[in-house]
Amino acid sequence: MRRAPAVLLAVLLALAPVACGYSLAGRGSFLPSYIRVIGVPEFVNQTSYPDVERRFSERVRSEFIGRGRYRVLPQDTGVDAVLRGTITSMSLVPSTFNESQQATRYTVVVNTRIEFVDLTTNKTLWENPSMVYREEYELPADTQAGNPSAFFGQGSNALERVANDFARSVVSAILEAF
Repeated sequence: MRRAPAVLLAVLLALAPVACGYSLAGRGSFLPSYIRVIGVPEFVNQTSYPDVERRFSERVRSEFIGRGRYRVLPQDTGVDAVLRGTITSMSLVPSTFNESQQATRYTVVVNTRIEFVDLTTNKTLWENPSMVYREEYELPADTQAGNPSAFFGQGSNALERVANDFARSVVSAILEAF
């Protein structure tokens, strides 16, 4: 009987770390509390595809806004922190083929450089100088097989999906300290 309180205390102490520090994915933030305004200027586009920098920048801004904690501006002045990005390359690689050996799914590969800087301390909080985003997508019915320009073109819903998924990945990495 005398050991019961000691055993109970040992069990509670062993379980205490399990209950601490966890939050739902997508809800946590490891940024300093004084960061309230984030600048996301237009990404630099080093690819041959026009307008991808605008779409990626807009989607990243929207993703930060969707987290509900930050005011997001399209500039790098008058903000607490800034996210700068460069799209260094984009490619479309066939990944699944039908019976006629025509590609039906493609892997989109986007290479970027991303840097998130706290302007108050001038300290880089998160960076990835060679971030590779890779995802598979169905070939849209109106896209010519294997034509990257049609896939990444201005009217392409596929490009919107890639930009949305990329933005979610980048913002999660920054806010959740992965």
